[in-house]
Amino acid sequence: MWAFRKGGVGKTTTAGVLCYLLAKDGYKVLAVDMDSQGNLSSLLGDSEDYYNGWSIIEAFEESSTKGCIHKITDQLDLLPANDYLSTFARWLYTGPQYKNEPDKSTALKDLLEPVINNYDFVIIDTPPSLAEPMVNAITASDFVIVLSESSKWAYDAIPRFIATIDIAKEMVNPDIAVLGILRTLTDVRRTDNKAFLEIIEEDYPELIFKTVIKRKAATGRISFEGLFENRGLRSAIDQYKKFYKEVLQRVHQG
Repeated sequence: MWAFRKGGVGKTTTAGVLCYLLAKDGYKVLAVDMDSQGNLSSLLGDSEDYYNGWSIIEAFEESSTKGCIHKITDQLDLLPANDYLSTFARWLYTGPQYKNEPDKSTALKDLLEPVINNYDFVIIDTPPSLAEPMVNAITASDFVIVLSESSKWAYDAIPRFIATIDIAKEMVNPDIAVLGILRTLTDVRRTDNKAFLEIIEEDYPELIFKTVIKRKAATGRISFEGLFENRGLRSAIDQYKKFYKEVLQRVHQG
């Protein structure tokens, strides 16, 4: 299972494209939306309102994913989210399942445990903030992919996030690892973007993916045109294919 981190850097698009490419290659994939905005749900499935009553928060409340996992294609399933997921923290601290548990970080791992062996890959899309949904996603994952835009604020967030992963590794999930850092939304015409590309590479030479996702109009339109009936999809995801190959190589090595 993989979690994606950092807001405003093409996180949901990257998660969705990775799900799409894995499923297209014949892997059985479960996409898990842990962001109350429901963007991954809209990208892969239907509008977030479509899943009212049958989303991940209901799965948490019932301690079961039954009825909440939706078939998108023969190879791709979706555990969707909507704005009701914003009540997740309240449920953790007041609901009967976890209110008396000192560790609130394993709810997602516990929820997915009964179905995990049905899939080759589980991709978890996360909110940008280091709150309960994000922490649960990290704890449930074997690998975390860190996304960083070529900007100072995104760059500054990298060490803080890696430190969070290290804490989760030490306290809850010793098997978790950072699969790599993907540099995204890069405009190579800008000198500041070029500078941060180089800085990130210098600071994290063992972690960065060689692939750099550049700003591209066709890629930006994925959020509007989707992945399944998008005439410009080939151009939109072309640069992600190299990243996809790197991901598979690292997973098989790790």
